[in-house]
Amino acid sequence: MEENKIILGSKDLPRAWYNLLAEIGEEMAPPLHPVTKKPVEEKDLAPIFPKALIEQEMSKEPWIEIPEEVLNIYQLWRPTPLKRARNLEKYLKTPARIYYKDESVSPAGSHKPNTAIAQAYYNKQAGITRLATETGAGQWGSALSLACNFFGLKCTVYMVKISFEQKPFRKSLMQIWGGEVFASPSSRTEAGKRILAENPETNGSLGIAISEAVEDAATNEDTNYALGSVLNHVILHQSIIGLETAKQLQLIEEKPDILIGCVGGGSNFGGFVAPFAGEMLRGEKEYKLIAVEPASCPTLTKGVYTYDFGDTVGLTPLLLMHTLGHKYEPPGIHAGGLRYHGDAPIVSHLVHKKLVTPVAYPQTKCFEAAHLFAQTEGVIPAPETSHAIRAAIDEALKCKERGEEKSIVFCFSGHGHFDLKAYDDFLAGKLQDYLHPEEKIKEALQFVPKV
Repeated sequence: MEENKIILGSKDLPRAWYNLLAEIGEEMAPPLHPVTKKPVEEKDLAPIFPKALIEQEMSKEPWIEIPEEVLNIYQLWRPTPLKRARNLEKYLKTPARIYYKDESVSPAGSHKPNTAIAQAYYNKQAGITRLATETGAGQWGSALSLACNFFGLKCTVYMVKISFEQKPFRKSLMQIWGGEVFASPSSRTEAGKRILAENPETNGSLGIAISEAVEDAATNEDTNYALGSVLNHVILHQSIIGLETAKQLQLIEEKPDILIGCVGGGSNFGGFVAPFAGEMLRGEKEYKLIAVEPASCPTLTKGVYTYDFGDTVGLTPLLLMHTLGHKYEPPGIHAGGLRYHGDAPIVSHLVHKKLVTPVAYPQTKCFEAAHLFAQTEGVIPAPETSHAIRAAIDEALKCKERGEEKSIVFCFSGHGHFDLKAYDDFLAGKLQDYLHPEEKIKEALQFVPKV
């Protein structure tokens, strides 16, 4: 019987994170101060981040050692398995080989603890006692609650209102691990009060929740802010996914042709493709890297590449990224983790340089793919992950049409055990597609700052 899993032992766990920023070098535009519009300095970030994470955010070192305390917790679930989807291949009758890196085996059920553990550790070392954050679908909020629990920190989570209502069991996970959770926008912050006054019926957005969490951190000395995606140090921590994947593929002498990941802020995709993108930047190898996003929030495929705020109110530094405008409020699709107006500067840079191909799908097409994957491989994907599966299936069908025996690898970023209401809606034919409203994007882009 052929092996379906490629599993590494704990001795194979990477001992250092790979910094893709070192390969990009001086081409990356710096973040800008929201008021002065000058490049951000370490002192500008010190009120909400510990020194170690600020240094990682700006580092040009190619490798950054993983602390022993972080490695010890990683070993609870890492290295994660690389699996071959043979049943899916058989169903599709494709000559393509389909693999997926299974990040759903973490305690929180997704890739998010890879950076949550690291961020909680560095904040604990800096003497911080509480972390404030935002969460969309709840995967990041649950991961940070888990991490804070391990290091004895308090955790406050502002959860996008529509997801707070759609995904109650994500809230339960956070509370089990000691996190306190509030629907965003809330009346706890000035940012939340202002947005509720303007639109009491708002569904919320990641941008709004970020504004609340940043304000919370900036106004409380014992509290720092933790971000689950977008920033350079987050993609640095997530590079462990790509490093393990590269090693597992080498073990079976498999060369990937196509690498795929879903993209909201860009953390799982950025970390997954990091070592492969590095090879491309060095001119060593060529891969097709596909970033998949929802058609209702198409930042990479329809957004503008420009400086913009990472949050709705305008508290964060300005980042050069693909954006729909920080005032854009996406429709309430079930893939809550992908409902973000911007993308990671690193991922945006790779797209701008045409090293990454972005694609967008409506949610019904993605749920069709997720349903097929669950029926053939037995694993229920998160709505976010379903976007990567949709693209993998489409690439496999192209291989079938062309008679090409390509190797397709995608990041299975999380399971859908807490998203069954969405599957109920899909199976009942109640799920609707939301195309991005062009007029709302144009309206939001008017508020993008002129730099």
